[in-house]
Amino acid sequence: MRTKIQKWGNSLGLRIPRSFAVDAGVQAGSEVELSIRRGELVVKPARRKRYLLKDLLRRISSKNVHLEEDLGSPAGKEVW
Repeated sequence: MRTKIQKWGNSLGLRIPRSFAVDAGVQAGSEVELSIRRGELVVKPARRKRYLLKDLLRRISSKNVHLEEDLGSPAGKEVW
C-alpha cells in the first residue's frame, strides 16, 4: 500500500491505515520503535521488556537498598 509522509509541525508523520494498525496490534498512543534497516524505514510496535524476579533481586546491593521508613504511629487497626 502506498501512503504519503506529511509534515506535522517540525516533524514528519505517517498515517497508518486501520487494517494495518489492527494487524500490528497498535492504536492511538501506542509506542513504536523506528529503525533503518538496509536503507528502509522500519516501524514496529515497542514491546515491554519482561523481567524475572530472581534477576531483579540479584541486582540489589548495599548501595541501592532502601532504609526502613518511619511512617508514624498506627492510624487504624494495623497490627504490629
